[in-house]
Amino acid sequence: MTAVLPPSLLLDQALQAWLVEDIGRGDRTTQGLFGAEAPLGCAQWLVKEAGIIAGLPVAARVFRLLHPQAVFTATVPEGQWCDRGQVIAQIQAPLDALLTGERVALNLTMRLSGIATLTSKYVAQIAHLPTQLVDTRKTTPGLRVLEKYATQVGGAVNHRMGLDDGVMIKDNHIAAAGGIARAIAQIRSRIPYPLTIEVETETLDQVSEALQHGADIIMLDNMDLQMMRQAVGMIRETNAHVKIEASGNITLDTIRAVAETGVDYISSSAPVTRSTWLDLSMRINNEHL
Repeated sequence: MTAVLPPSLLLDQALQAWLVEDIGRGDRTTQGLFGAEAPLGCAQWLVKEAGIIAGLPVAARVFRLLHPQAVFTATVPEGQWCDRGQVIAQIQAPLDALLTGERVALNLTMRLSGIATLTSKYVAQIAHLPTQLVDTRKTTPGLRVLEKYATQVGGAVNHRMGLDDGVMIKDNHIAAAGGIARAIAQIRSRIPYPLTIEVETETLDQVSEALQHGADIIMLDNMDLQMMRQAVGMIRETNAHVKIEASGNITLDTIRAVAETGVDYISSSAPVTRSTWLDLSMRINNEHL
C-alpha cells in the first residue's frame, strides 16, 4: 500500500496559510541579514533520534512555495527507518527561502514522522495476522489529511476521512434514533447507494440487532476479549461478508490479543494522539555549493 498525499491544489492552500502564520509581515531576521537579494545556500536535514521518516514531499513543497527554483533532494525514501545522525535531505535555494521555511517544514515533518514511527510499532505487533490497523477521526484540526497520510506511511489503513465518507452509527446516534434497528432503517433510506453502514456495539444483544438489520460493518467497542470472541463467532456464523472492527483503549500491549480474536480491523487513535514528534534539525552547509 502506497501512502498518498492530497493534490497540490489542496496541500498548497494549507501550506501557504501556515507560512503566513509564521512569517506574518516578514521574516525580520532574514530580511535584516540579506535585504532583497539573498545568495544561494545549501542545507542538510539530520535525524536526531531514530524513527520512520514521513513528510519529506510536504517539506519540499514548503520550500518551493517560497522559491520556485528550490531543489529539495530526499536522500532516503519516504517511510524508511533512519538512525540518529543520518542525513535525510539536502536543499539548495536562496538563503532567505531556506531560513524562512525552516520551521514550518521541520514542524510538519517532525510531527508526521512521529506519527509514522508510533504507527509502525502498532502494526509490528499484529504482523503475520490478517487484521489491519486503521486510524480514526481523532486528529488535529487542520492537519487531518497529513496526519492520516502519516499513519499510512507507518503501515496503517485510513478509516473514513470525514463524516461524508461513510455512515458510522455510534452510541449517541442510537440513543437519538431510539435503537439500532430504527437508526439503520432511517439512514439506509436516505444515503447514496455506495455508502456502507457501520454500527458501534457494546453488547452481544446489540451485535445481534445490527446483524439482523443489515449492518455492513460491526464495531466491537470496549469489549473484553471473551465477549469479543463470542461476537466474532456470532457474526461469522450469521453473515461471513460483514466486516468486524474492534476499538476502544487499544495499546501496544493489547493489540495482538485483540487481533487474535479474528477481527478484520482494529481502530485506534493512539498513533496520532499519543505520538511524539521525531526530532530533526536543519544545518546550513555552503561547502556543498
